[in-house]
Amino acid sequence: MSPRNIVAAARRRDLDILGICDHNSAENAGALVEAARPLGLRVLPGLEITSQEEVHILALFDEVDTALAMQERVYASLPGENDESVFGQQIIANGEDEVLGFNPKFLAGATTLTLEEVVGFIHVLRGLAVASHIDREGFGLIGQLGFIPDRLDLDALEISHRISLEEGRIKFGSAVPLISSSDAHFLSEIGQATTAFLLEAGTYEEIRLALKGSGGRAIIH
Repeated sequence: MSPRNIVAAARRRDLDILGICDHNSAENAGALVEAARPLGLRVLPGLEITSQEEVHILALFDEVDTALAMQERVYASLPGENDESVFGQQIIANGEDEVLGFNPKFLAGATTLTLEEVVGFIHVLRGLAVASHIDREGFGLIGQLGFIPDRLDLDALEISHRISLEEGRIKFGSAVPLISSSDAHFLSEIGQATTAFLLEAGTYEEIRLALKGSGGRAIIH
């Protein structure tokens, strides 16, 4: 899952926009942006944050610097260090797939941030807050809490490749926009689920409008 290999897999699957959301970190977001630029792929830098309740929330941003600002808040709330003998090395790379170092933080763990704090911090930085893979039991909002709290100001709900958007809308309702993405942890999984948007351009702001169904932009399927 190196930057060059990720963008090559995305190009083979005819994807136009990628979201890069490593667990509790945006350290490699800039590398993916760099690797994607020559191929004309748009990358939304972000993180998949694990809340205190052990719920995964995607934080998507327009710029790498903003994702790194969110990372600062997350890192300050992560207890412990990574045990490489159990969880493996957490590589930091550049856009040329060169290894720059290793992250010592326990990225697989939960932060001390509550769900409300996670979503609130994302919105302070003008990011999009998306509840991850809600069709999954593990680390999904519904799997962990049993419901979607009304107080959470989510921009979208994400389902994985396990069900279609149509099935997801029937199962989870339509009060919050629903998107589908691959939740890829391996190259072979990239593009196994996608969302098609009606946009004027492949930009972050256009996706924000599409999630709101504003100005003619929309989620198609």
